[in-house]
Amino acid sequence: MNEPAQAVQEVSSMAVAPDSEAISYLLPPNREDWEGRGVPDFVYGQKELLVEGVQWPARAAASVPLPWVPSRFDSALQSAWSQRVELGLFRYRLGELQTQTLPGPLGLVAQLNVERGIQRRPPQNIQSVRQAFDPEQFNFTKIRAGEVLFGLRREPPTPGASQQEDILVMINVSPLEWGHVLLVPEPSREFPQRLLPGALRAGVEAVLLSAHPGFRVGFNSLGGLASVNHLHLHGYYLSHRLPVEVAPSIPLDPVGLLHLLQALPAPGFLFYTSGPGPDLEGLVSRVCRATDYLTDHEIAHNLFVTRGAPPGKASPSSALTGIRVILWPRKSSFGIKEGEAFNVALCELAGHLPVKTAADFSSLTETGAVALIQDSLLPPAQAQEIQAALVTLVAQEER
Repeated sequence: MNEPAQAVQEVSSMAVAPDSEAISYLLPPNREDWEGRGVPDFVYGQKELLVEGVQWPARAAASVPLPWVPSRFDSALQSAWSQRVELGLFRYRLGELQTQTLPGPLGLVAQLNVERGIQRRPPQNIQSVRQAFDPEQFNFTKIRAGEVLFGLRREPPTPGASQQEDILVMINVSPLEWGHVLLVPEPSREFPQRLLPGALRAGVEAVLLSAHPGFRVGFNSLGGLASVNHLHLHGYYLSHRLPVEVAPSIPLDPVGLLHLLQALPAPGFLFYTSGPGPDLEGLVSRVCRATDYLTDHEIAHNLFVTRGAPPGKASPSSALTGIRVILWPRKSSFGIKEGEAFNVALCELAGHLPVKTAADFSSLTETGAVALIQDSLLPPAQAQEIQAALVTLVAQEER
């Protein structure tokens, strides 16, 4: 079996992993019973947040080898997600995605996903990064019964947390990859697509709940290719290393709370935590202050959460010892650009490139991909202004 096909099979196999509680996240056999079923909660505690032992294999290949032991969270998500596939709740059935690591030093991972390019929901009419929620537009209070997998709830609540949200985990009906879900805080509260601390904390903890090193979470702002103006994060599995996990960085403040990733394909601001507790709460606060600044100044942005190496002079062999959160301010882009190999949002900036056509997939080069990604970045002078502002925000927090 070639490596891309093997990677898909390996991630897909998580869906049938035995779990004594997984059955509770499955829909009843009769569709008439779905509406009144209620949403089961996935309740977890700090002891289930996996800080150590989740690593890529030491061998050169990028995919996770079998046998692979999923966590309770992985089993719940994958079993429920797979059932929704069999029930036909997605816009298309995700098959084995052709995958290639583009030749070159960066390790960019390209995947051919023709169906998503054709069948995903058209983006809403967005004119501003700060646009208000519009109940007349599509939002997550209007989804079909059965699309919600479970609620994500921590017990007891995070000590000292300034804001906690009830999070619903639901399928993305136009999936990027196997297990692609949305993390949606309290849909009935109608939050616009502006990052909140409770949502980010849930996203970071979802990454820590997974025993798969390739489960990542991300956020697109309005103007950063978010297609729905209703607060949500993306989570999905990708059985490949990505450049941002170990890319070297330089500190931007004396304490080392904010770093700059200078490496291609796109420079970004790096925040890091070694695990749950006060360190994670500090990260959530700093990141959300940064995204608040960007939103208030009408600056689009994308964010990516992944297991990764500590800031500094990391290398491709560095261990994944904590959580990296990478934030990219970028040019605003409202709507989908047709005719390009891929659209630049959270996963593309991180080095995962879902390509829309077979012709582009076969002809894409690392140089071409980097050029397309960098075309979405801000001019250097504006980027420097933002960097100075974020350094000032971090300095204010240190006082």
